[in-house]
Amino acid sequence: MSDADVIDRMMAAWKSVRPDLDPSPLGLVGRVIVLAQHLEKSVEEALEKHHLTLGQFDILATLRRNGPKGGLTPTQLLESVMLSSGGMTARLDSLCRDGLIYRKTDPKDRRKVVVELTAKGRRTIDAATRTRFAEAAESQPPFKPDERAELEETLRRWLAQVAG
Repeated sequence: MSDADVIDRMMAAWKSVRPDLDPSPLGLVGRVIVLAQHLEKSVEEALEKHHLTLGQFDILATLRRNGPKGGLTPTQLLESVMLSSGGMTARLDSLCRDGLIYRKTDPKDRRKVVVELTAKGRRTIDAATRTRFAEAAESQPPFKPDERAELEETLRRWLAQVAG
């Protein structure tokens, strides 16, 4: 095992202290977790120059992808990001203070609030999206097209199982 990594060493340690257990499932899951941590750090560092966190980027990007359809309610935004309603309110408050979004009453239902990008928010998310896409491309190893397609399909199936 010349290319042993932290996960290999962890599994070997478990085998030595608990030979009755099979640590092999940790190989894949552990590597995905460690990789996700590295990727998240890389994204956060890339977005720093836009003064955005990944969570803020997700909200702005969701609004931007919604495009000409108009704004989204906080509930609709919640459905697209992994966040509690309290966390969403705090994040929206922060984005509002920064002048990136605004809230308005839904003209169809005055009990609802709709969130939209400001002109500054649109400029910010457009620039940050270019940075994010470049970071995603740079963070991947030089996969061959068939390797990438196979990995994407495998991860898609795994995600479908856990995300239902």
